[in-house]
Amino acid sequence: MQSRQKPLFGLYLHWPYCLSKCPYCDFFSHPCQAPNEDILLAGYLRDLKQMANLTDNHRLTSIFFGGGTPSLMSPAFMEKIMHSITTIFTLSDDIEITLEANPDAITKEKMTAFKNLGINRLSIGVQALNDTDLKFLGRRHSVQTALNRIEEAKNIFPKLNMDLIYARPNQTLKAWETELQTALSLGLSHYSLYQLTIEENTVFGQKNISPADEKTAEQLYRLTDSIMNEAGIPSYEVSNYARHGEESRHNLTYWMGGDYIGIGPAAHGRLGLMATESEHSVDKWLKNGIMSEQLTPDEKFEEQVLMGLRLTHTPFPIKGLSPKGIQKARQLGWITLSDDDSTITPTLNGTLMLNELIIMVLP
Repeated sequence: MQSRQKPLFGLYLHWPYCLSKCPYCDFFSHPCQAPNEDILLAGYLRDLKQMANLTDNHRLTSIFFGGGTPSLMSPAFMEKIMHSITTIFTLSDDIEITLEANPDAITKEKMTAFKNLGINRLSIGVQALNDTDLKFLGRRHSVQTALNRIEEAKNIFPKLNMDLIYARPNQTLKAWETELQTALSLGLSHYSLYQLTIEENTVFGQKNISPADEKTAEQLYRLTDSIMNEAGIPSYEVSNYARHGEESRHNLTYWMGGDYIGIGPAAHGRLGLMATESEHSVDKWLKNGIMSEQLTPDEKFEEQVLMGLRLTHTPFPIKGLSPKGIQKARQLGWITLSDDDSTITPTLNGTLMLNELIIMVLP
C-alpha cells in the first residue's frame, strides 16, 4: 500500500446529475436527462482556477469524477475538463484518474472514449447481484446488464472496481455469500463492499426501511472479511478490498490525511488547515463558488484520527492519542501496538466497533 510519507494530492469533481435517484442515496444529486454542460463547465473552470491559486503547484496524484453519475457526461465535456485540468495543474506521471459509472449509464463506445481521454480506473456501481434486490434498491439495470458492462470494461480499463451493498433487509448469510462468490468470479482486483445504512433524508429513511439487524450485520461483515481474505483480496479500509498495489489511490488520499481539492456543488476539500465546501445546490454553487474556513490543529488531528483508523491494516501514529484510551482498547482486543509502541492498528473486532474505538483513543 501507499506509504504515509509519500505525498498524495487529489482532485475531486462532483457531477450533480443522475438518471434517477436511488432510495438509499443521500449524496447530492438530481435526476436530469440533459444537463447544460456549458454552464457546469464554466463553474468547474472557475473552481479549478480558484484552487490552483492556493496550492503552490502541488503535483496531482489522483483525479476522481464522482457524483451523481459522472459517466453521463459527454466525451466532449470530458475532453474539455481534462484539457483544463492538465493546463492548470501538474499531473504525476503515474496519476490515477477514476470515473464512477452505472451499468445503465455507460456504453462500450463511451468507455473507450473516456479511456482515450485519460481515464484509467472505472468504478461501477452494481450494488446487488440479484434482480429482486436491484429493484428494491431502485437500480435501473439488471444483473445481466451489469455483468455485460463489467466484461466490456475489463478489456478497456487497466483498473476496475465494482460496488456492492449488503446487510439489506432480510438478507441471509448464504445469499450474500452467493453474490460475493459471483462477484469474485469476475476476477477484479478491487471491490467496494458497503453495508446498507439508512439516512433520514432519503426515501428509505422516510419509509422507515431498516437494514439487517446489528447481529446479522456483524455476521455479514465477518463473512465478507473471511471470503475476501481467502480470495487474496483483503480489506485495506472498512469497506474496501483490493489485491496488494490495487488500492484506490484517491480514496487513500482522504484516509491518509492528504490534501485534496473538491470542485463542483457539494464538493469538499482540504488544504492543510483550510477546509473548503460548496453549496448543495447547482444554482447557489454557480453563484457563490467555493467557501472556506480554517480548522484548528485539534480539529485537523481529530479528522486524521477519524479517517486514519478506517484503514484496517495500516498502522496509525500513536502521538497525540489518549494513553488511557489506547490501554483500554488494547485490553478489549480492538487494537494491536507495534513493537516499539509508536503505532496502533485496529483489529477486526476494533473495526467492528470503530466509532467507539475512535471516541476511546481521541484525547
